[in-house]
Amino acid sequence: MRAIRLHAFGPAENLTYEEIDDPRPGPGQVRVAVEAAGVHLLDTAVREGVQGPLPERPTLPTVPGREIAGVVESLGEGVAALWLGRRVVAHLGFAPGGYAELAVTDVERLHEIPANLDFAQAVAMIGTGRTTMGILQFAELGPGSVAVIPAAAGGIGTLLVQYARHAGATVVGLAGGPEKTARVQANGADLAVDYTDPAWPAKVRAHLAGRDATVVFDGVGGEVAREAVALLGPGGRHLVFGWSAGGPHDAGPYLVDGVSQQVLGPAMMRRAGGPEPVRTLELRALAEAAAGRLTPAVQRFPLAEAAAAHRALETRRTTGKVVLEP
Repeated sequence: MRAIRLHAFGPAENLTYEEIDDPRPGPGQVRVAVEAAGVHLLDTAVREGVQGPLPERPTLPTVPGREIAGVVESLGEGVAALWLGRRVVAHLGFAPGGYAELAVTDVERLHEIPANLDFAQAVAMIGTGRTTMGILQFAELGPGSVAVIPAAAGGIGTLLVQYARHAGATVVGLAGGPEKTARVQANGADLAVDYTDPAWPAKVRAHLAGRDATVVFDGVGGEVAREAVALLGPGGRHLVFGWSAGGPHDAGPYLVDGVSQQVLGPAMMRRAGGPEPVRTLELRALAEAAAGRLTPAVQRFPLAEAAAAHRALETRRTTGKVVLEP
């Protein structure tokens, strides 16, 4: 099979497209003919050799990628025959192997893909969608809510805009540049503003006409988040789930009297509850997409161009979930 391999930690150019042996499913596993593989920002850190949230750095050479969708084409011992030929999506956990034409995973990780989703959309929902559902557990959105969403053209931001709109909230989406701002507006935001314009907070205040924001969904940090938090009124919520423009150590200056700040992470799993909280959130995400309430934005790259996909993701030149297609 053809796959992307990493032989040495470093820049995106270290990702090479080559022929390797087909993986074999073990007991309780299936082999999937991959139609779409998700690319996550964490993948770029792993490529650089940063351990980050992983238990340990992968042994090289490795095939990166932890999110796949495709068709089950081979079964390991003990797997029910009914899985053969099914359209499935799975998060591989900490196991690598997604950037390939074939991938192996435990049958317990599989979800059947809803009929109205293609493979790339399913990959987006199993990763980005799962995280979005975890974040939304803390949002308490309703008709009286005013949601401010930085990075609203991104994968999570796109889904947050849609969910808030369906909940009846007033939605303010922030994005960098006119092209991304137009996407946010087309996605259903009541107001889409370009955060590279220094006057954007004044434009938001004028639109809200005296109302305060009730929740800020912050995956960005930095000055944009600081300005967004200043829009919150008493009792508002600042939900932090990332800091692409400013680290978690910068959180202190964001605190505003009467505003609660929650830095999410393990709290999302605890709130989901049950013996398999990750799977609970995956099921919720796929159900929202199947019902048509959430439609992920996807940016597709050929598998052979994984290095280009990594570079685009690292330089913020992507819109929505980045997906590789063999």
